[in-house]
Amino acid sequence: MTVDSQSIAAEPRETGTEVRDDRLLSRRRPRLAPYSGVLLLIGFVVFFSLRLPDTFPTTATVTSIAGDQSITLILALGLLVTLAVGQFDLSAAQTLGMSAIVCSVLMAEHHVNPVLAVLLTLLAGLAVGSVNAILVTVVGMESLIATLGMSSVLLALTGLFSNYQFVGPVPAGFQSFANHEVLGFPVIALYALGLSLLVWYVLEHTPLGRRAFAVGANPDASRLAGVRTGRYVAGSLIAGSLLASVAGILVTAKIGSVAPTLGPAYLLPSFAACFLATTQIKPGRFNVGGTVLALVLLATGVKGLQLMGNKLWVTDMFNGLALLAAVSAAVLSAKRAPRRERRRSR
Repeated sequence: MTVDSQSIAAEPRETGTEVRDDRLLSRRRPRLAPYSGVLLLIGFVVFFSLRLPDTFPTTATVTSIAGDQSITLILALGLLVTLAVGQFDLSAAQTLGMSAIVCSVLMAEHHVNPVLAVLLTLLAGLAVGSVNAILVTVVGMESLIATLGMSSVLLALTGLFSNYQFVGPVPAGFQSFANHEVLGFPVIALYALGLSLLVWYVLEHTPLGRRAFAVGANPDASRLAGVRTGRYVAGSLIAGSLLASVAGILVTAKIGSVAPTLGPAYLLPSFAACFLATTQIKPGRFNVGGTVLALVLLATGVKGLQLMGNKLWVTDMFNGLALLAAVSAAVLSAKRAPRRERRRSR
């Protein structure tokens, strides 16, 4: 690709002072920008602790955030896997909801052994991911369209299985699987942390993860390099659905009785955390560390606002604005990257 000489001549020249100032700023930004979420989190904690000294800075608040956000984190990990290869899974939240209903129906209404119920629920998630993979890699549909249609199908199946009624309660022994504490910390949060470490290791420290990111960054170049991009896309969609099913199983154990409308509420905060992660730890890239940080940041802000007595709609407003801000920041950063590179080369 060539650049028109007239456009180069028309580009305004910068003075030496401006170039030096910009270089100084560019050296500072990389050190602070990837961890701006940490600074904002500290600001949230200080602000809400001063405003709510009796209710916010307590162990109950910490354990509440950890327990409540574990399901969202697991779903976000599934979304992260698909986003890494450049795909979107809009059926993930409904896969969670369907899995929760299937697991509850099997145990509460058909008295299936909990272990078998969990295995059958995982098979249901595997089936959803496989159909998504076929639609995207074999049929050739865009992942947005394929998973949006699948989400509607799963919504209908959820209503069919539950008759649009609460399902449960599941056996108390199964509920204890997600409701006890280890050293004062919710065990369900430890499950989420363990899955986070697993996904982080696979994406960041294995050839599988490196190729997945390569497929997401440039599928054509990856294909020319011999990477079977279709397999990576299919595998990511299947893995994402399995993680959504795991989240559905755990939420069933956590709350005991499941509503057919459970799933969609998890979609927005999960996507918000994934996209906000592209501005943290490893800017411009979906990453597990940034996702965990983003989710803690969002959950802390929402919890503080709720304790201040704000209405329930504040949660959706906060998560929606965070998603818009995160995507805007990522897009603007991508636009500025070429200009920064030109300045550094001078």
